[in-house]
Amino acid sequence: MEDPNAPGGRIAHAGSFAVWPGWQVLMQDAGVNGANVLRRAQLPGDLLSRENARLDSATYFRLWEAIEAEAGTAGGPAPLRFAEKMSADWFDPELFVALCSEDMNGALGRLAKFKRLSGPMALKVERTARRTTATLEFLDRALPPPPVLVAFKLVFFVQLARMATRSPVRPLKVGWPSPAMSAADARAYADYFGVSVERMPEPTVVFTAEDTQRPFLTANHGMWTFFESALRQRLADLDRHASSVERVRGVLLEALPAGELSMQAVSRKLGVSSRTLQRRLKEEGSSFQQTLDALRNSLAHHYLHNSAMSGSEISFLLGFEDPNSFVRAFHGWTGTTPQAVRMASTKVRN
Repeated sequence: MEDPNAPGGRIAHAGSFAVWPGWQVLMQDAGVNGANVLRRAQLPGDLLSRENARLDSATYFRLWEAIEAEAGTAGGPAPLRFAEKMSADWFDPELFVALCSEDMNGALGRLAKFKRLSGPMALKVERTARRTTATLEFLDRALPPPPVLVAFKLVFFVQLARMATRSPVRPLKVGWPSPAMSAADARAYADYFGVSVERMPEPTVVFTAEDTQRPFLTANHGMWTFFESALRQRLADLDRHASSVERVRGVLLEALPAGELSMQAVSRKLGVSSRTLQRRLKEEGSSFQQTLDALRNSLAHHYLHNSAMSGSEISFLLGFEDPNSFVRAFHGWTGTTPQAVRMASTKVRN
């Protein structure tokens, strides 16, 4: 990977995510000094003016932490200040793709398809006759996202619905893990959403079916057709340049609950032979088992810290045959037990 701090260096590599020039405008409108943000994040001063600036997950998160630090507390939480300044004039592909949709259900479907272009996350959308639930899943469990980023993404969904329908859309529920915040911030978010932020295992917003079916006044099928091919190409480029470790992790995340964890099964899904996959992982300094163990370890810690699931339930989600196998494996990774980690996490929260 090229050094993002190198003058004029190109920031683009496997598992990298876009930072669009429009962010400079949005920060300026929200009263956040973009130059100071970049200095705080130790990034090049011209980053926000580049057309193809890309950052890896850790640097992307560091940028958001710098945004929050520079925004300060005056004027309320930074995500709400950004929402207030969001408009169709802020050219961000994520916003534009959504605004061209017919309704919120369509917008969420498109965002789910292209979410990886805008950050190290995936979007899961579930629809019933009465509601639509949008849940964010951050792809690297070992690298927790900054709370400011989590909050902004959920604020973005609500602001999008209000902008596109010109209606005071109010979600049924909003929540994210460990929503620790000051009383003033809690009131500000409750005033904005219309409901209090809850503690949820994953960042989630729930809309009524009526709200997600309201026609978008910004719908533009012609513009969507024009931009879709470019977005598809960007997604294909991201997959093509992803490292073998990242691709294996992606397949394993989907396969874990079903227990389809053999190298042969993963190789088939990636369209390569087991020997080729093994060679590529070795070239990257890893192996199939190391990749699987690292993923299970990070997911186990996530579940132990952020859910009340039993050891048996976690064992199932991680694809172990029985809870004892999970406990033995966890001890081998960490030198301690799942119960000890959960007890320590509970003490910290209390």
